[in-house]
Amino acid sequence: MSKSEDKTNVMRLLDQKKIPYTPRRYEADGAVSGVEVARMLSLNEKQVFKTLVTRGKSEQYYVFVIPVAEELDLKKAAKAVGEKSVAMILSKELLPMTGYIHGGCSPIGMKKFFRTTIHETAADFGTIIFSGGRIGYQVEMKPEDLRKIIRFEYADVIV
Repeated sequence: MSKSEDKTNVMRLLDQKKIPYTPRRYEADGAVSGVEVARMLSLNEKQVFKTLVTRGKSEQYYVFVIPVAEELDLKKAAKAVGEKSVAMILSKELLPMTGYIHGGCSPIGMKKFFRTTIHETAADFGTIIFSGGRIGYQVEMKPEDLRKIIRFEYADVIV
């Protein structure tokens, strides 16, 4: 595999904007849980985040980035984005909506930008780790550097 093939679109976007990040690789035949990814990479699971996509009652889509071992609290999530309710989108909707498959969804580089909320604990870490846009790829970066490529707000959105 050449160097350029070893980069995901997320990494290419970060490179293009000259935003620093550390690539992380792990071996997997398919989607694995974020907790397993953290263990494979010997990382603190509180510092590793997963990207979830929801649809609000208004039919708007929202992205939530939360620690891998946690569960999204749909009521808190809805309140954070000013919706009456939000629900997880179906797995089959993920690829056409975002361009990503289950297990490789990143808040960076979706087909369209959706309002994004990151769980407030991300601000407690110098860096956070999340999907690099493909199964087997993660990126580690400072939350303030992430702000240079996507808009997001912090909120308590976990159970």
